[in-house]
Amino acid sequence: MRFDYTSIGFYTFDCLSRPVTSIPPGGGTFFVDEFTLAVSGAAGSAAIVAAKHGLKVQAVGGVGPDDMGDWVLAKLRHFGVDVANMELCEGFTTSSSIVTTRPDGARPALHKRGATAGFYVTDDRMDTVLDTNILHVGGVGLMDRMDKGRTAEVMQAAKARGCTTTLDVFASTPDDMPLIAPLLPHTDYFMPSEEEAMALSGLTDFEDIAKFLLDQGTGAVILTLGEKGAMYRDSTDRKIDIPAYNISVICTCGCGDCFNAGFATGLHLGRPLEDCVAFGQASSAQNAMGLGSQAVVSSLEDTLKFMENTPLKR
Repeated sequence: MRFDYTSIGFYTFDCLSRPVTSIPPGGGTFFVDEFTLAVSGAAGSAAIVAAKHGLKVQAVGGVGPDDMGDWVLAKLRHFGVDVANMELCEGFTTSSSIVTTRPDGARPALHKRGATAGFYVTDDRMDTVLDTNILHVGGVGLMDRMDKGRTAEVMQAAKARGCTTTLDVFASTPDDMPLIAPLLPHTDYFMPSEEEAMALSGLTDFEDIAKFLLDQGTGAVILTLGEKGAMYRDSTDRKIDIPAYNISVICTCGCGDCFNAGFATGLHLGRPLEDCVAFGQASSAQNAMGLGSQAVVSSLEDTLKFMENTPLKR
């Protein structure tokens, strides 16, 4: 395979600042301590973290013909991510967010969907898109053209070629479940956050949620639970629970997306599933220690050192 990891879906240009406790009234100005730019999104953050961990990565998504899109592509290239299948979507702006990070790390955002809604994997691009060991789809619910059946076709073709498939979403209500259900039979690892999983299922008990999602056909469910850690459940009744790392949180923007890439890193290295989940937790935790997606993640070596030296919450 040409690529170790292909990340399809939601790529966004993020502008972040902290700490923000409220928006200035009228035309006022509040001063902040930090300000940064980042490539983020359920596909974007995952692509960059995987590349930082040494995987050969391909980005598949869309940007607009604007300065934000130019910056996103340049940043992906900077980290060694292949952008040949990043589509320039005429008539769309680049998906972009303004993230107002709170003192506790929460990150209310203003978002414009943009080119994530406009890109499409055409038949002539399918061979290169699927020339990968791991295929990750991140951002279902935002990909208007792809969400109308094309994502399911891509994932089905990936499984037929022997790819390992991972899936993340952008979901907020049970109405999004019809977009997810056709994908789950072609998904090896489904990795929603607890909020997303509860919204999709309409349930609140995590074991019930995992069973509900497994019954839809996915091979495994990994729920990211924030400060409570992560739980893994699969179709063979295997259960893994990993606590979160004990860190000081700066910003939680992109934590779940970085988890996805960390988990994929473990798969790429052939590690046991417990280690794969721990890689995900370590990638997410490092992300939370700085402002902007992937801020503190730097290399596989440093992630391994972090895992060795950072205590877990008990």
